[in-house]
Amino acid sequence: MGTARIALGLVELHLGEVDSLKGKRHVLRGLKEKVKNRFNVSVAEVDHEDLWQRATLAVACVANDARLANEVVSKAVNFIESLSDGAVIDVRVEVL
Repeated sequence: MGTARIALGLVELHLGEVDSLKGKRHVLRGLKEKVKNRFNVSVAEVDHEDLWQRATLAVACVANDARLANEVVSKAVNFIESLSDGAVIDVRVEVL
């Protein structure tokens, strides 16, 4: 039986230009789709759902090689940092 490694990245964002939950969801929907399509990872908002200007996105990749999973998630997190309309407050990447 093979092993599965999961890399998980958490990106906390401050979206200063957003003035409503609808606006926040619009920004995050576009960002999540770009990340999913480019890196074939799962992306979800996992915290601050009811706050207009804050969001935490989780990015996950499953692979049989921990190094590969970590590399894919790290690249996806860097991509989010480069595309984000807001400021990145915190970033964490770990392999489970």
